Amino acid sequence: MSDTAQDIERATGVRATSRRAALLVPLLLFIALVVVLAIGLTRNPREIPSPLIGKPVPEFASPPVKGRTLGLASADLRTGEASIVNVFASWCVPCRAEHPIFLQLQRERLVPLHGINYKDRPEDAARWLDELGDPYTRTGADLDGRVAIDWGVYGVPETFVIGRDGRIAYKHIGPITPEVLERTLRPLIAKLQAGGGPSTGASGSPGEGAR
Repeated sequence: MSDTAQDIERATGVRATSRRAALLVPLLLFIALVVVLAIGLTRNPREIPSPLIGKPVPEFASPPVKGRTLGLASADLRTGEASIVNVFASWCVPCRAEHPIFLQLQRERLVPLHGINYKDRPEDAARWLDELGDPYTRTGADLDGRVAIDWGVYGVPETFVIGRDGRIAYKHIGPITPEVLERTLRPLIAKLQAGGGPSTGASGSPGEGAR
């Protein structure tokens, strides 16, 4: 075989290899995307870690919800006792589902329970609390959602347990259920009240979503 023929054969082989490589790249990218999505689907949506666990509550000061006299600020969560902060909104359906549990906690006086009203119209928030009952010691109005951003809120409802030292001990995404109350919140609060350390994670089902 002449040198020219060999050169042509080599060139043809190189072009064929290049074409195969060009075809393989999209295929490999597609396979990688499928693998990533598959891993995401197998993850438990209740296991969403929060970088704020173990850190002091964000600095903020929210005015009271319409019709209430006490707003909520970071200083109110550094009083030397454990507390709960619930992020809610009148337009949030899961918030309505969990509300009886917070009314129960209010009756028990387990710990101070505070609310952050997220992106709500003042009259809607006031009507919601008047009709369903107001379990909160203090309720801050987060009209523009900036406070929720500082708290790392994904959507409503979300609930935080605050330690006696003013640090975030636990975050729950989604509505509080009787099971979550008995299996997670009560034991954790008892531990915090006894001087124990914070939890190291977050839990919850996805909330209704931020607006």
